[in-house]
Amino acid sequence: MTANPRRQLRPTDVKRLNRTWRRNTEGRLALIVESVTGPFNIGSIFRTAAAFGADRIWLAGNATPPTNPKAQKTALGTDRLVAWEEPVPVTEAVRAAKADGFRVVAVELTGDAVPLHEAELTGDVCLVVGSEDHGCSPALLEAADAVCYIPQVGRVGSFNVGVATAIAVAEVRRREWAALEPARAAESE
Repeated sequence: MTANPRRQLRPTDVKRLNRTWRRNTEGRLALIVESVTGPFNIGSIFRTAAAFGADRIWLAGNATPPTNPKAQKTALGTDRLVAWEEPVPVTEAVRAAKADGFRVVAVELTGDAVPLHEAELTGDVCLVVGSEDHGCSPALLEAADAVCYIPQVGRVGSFNVGVATAIAVAEVRRREWAALEPARAAESE
């Protein structure tokens, strides 16, 4: 009898699969989280960052730290897997990210923002997300290297900040991994 290829992977299989993707990931990824106060949003952002191998998270403004007990319920300890900085003024966080070699790209709806799928997201990228109510501050938008938005076709004006972060982070990694496909095909010939 053959094994069912659609069975859920065992923990050992998942670790092996994740190790393969980790070996094929070279670009550095970071986040600046400005004034996100909802602990469940913070926990979700940290869990997403850990899953996609983010190097660092700079908290800015009055962002809730991941040590908040409610944030821990969503983060499930993943704040141990991603280096993070206590909240500082947002321009300080942007300066630190740039000094560390990151291109800073805000995820926000602005007049000059480009759709996420057209944004320059190669190399070392630091994505920036803003508060649940007001998004990114004017100071942050001024300091960022670029701004992109997530296209939507429904009748809702915006995504939850945790969801928006996950979409943007996944897009950065998807692009990097998609660029590997032609190289893999050439190697196998």
